[in-house]
Amino acid sequence: MKILITGASKGIGLATSRMLAEQGHDVVGLARTEPDDFPGLFRKIDLSKEAARKTLFAELADEHKFDGLLNNVGLVNPAPLDEITLEDFDACVDVNLRCSLQATQAVVPHMKAQRHGRIVFTSSMVVAGVPYRTSYAASKSGMVSFTRSWALELATHGITVNAVAPGPVETELFNTNNPPGSESRARYIEGIPMKRVGLPEELAAANCYFLVGQSGFTTGQTLFVDGGYMTGKSAL
Repeated sequence: MKILITGASKGIGLATSRMLAEQGHDVVGLARTEPDDFPGLFRKIDLSKEAARKTLFAELADEHKFDGLLNNVGLVNPAPLDEITLEDFDACVDVNLRCSLQATQAVVPHMKAQRHGRIVFTSSMVVAGVPYRTSYAASKSGMVSFTRSWALELATHGITVNAVAPGPVETELFNTNNPPGSESRARYIEGIPMKRVGLPEELAAANCYFLVGQSGFTTGQTLFVDGGYMTGKSAL
């Protein structure tokens, strides 16, 4: 199978790319910075640039017939309520939601034509509510809504749509916004029954189940891979 992955240069995206390649699948990765050892075709792009990504998505959809898509690129912009700027809020919505919409629109026609496809989102446990994550949580909650709506639209075309919602994971993005010793990092870990952050490979395994695994009868679902954080809490 051929899989397109946004935000593929590090963390969950890179771990998923490597796991897919190890399983014999072809991967096309997109991100601003190219890793030294990406296990497939890599296209360098700043996905916050709407016109550039629209052009690249169209080119890739024409050149490759994608069987799966992982909408993984993400932007956080943490801030307390009274310090949120509209520019930062819009940036989160653009990268996390609008980019996912454009990427999916680019690959869905082929998936419909072949009557098979797998679309996966990287959502987040913050959909349950986390202080100082207004913009991020709103956009990640939007991914859950995309998942449900598109699952209903695309089910008769043989296309599944699911989301994986990580808890805290040892990634550059998480560590930058929640450095060791920080109050926010301690708050996250305190709320996790396993009392640790996850590994990128643990999220990659969930992504691979939805992208290439025996998940053909599963659609519209959000799987929380979070060390038990969401257990007993209300999901959207």
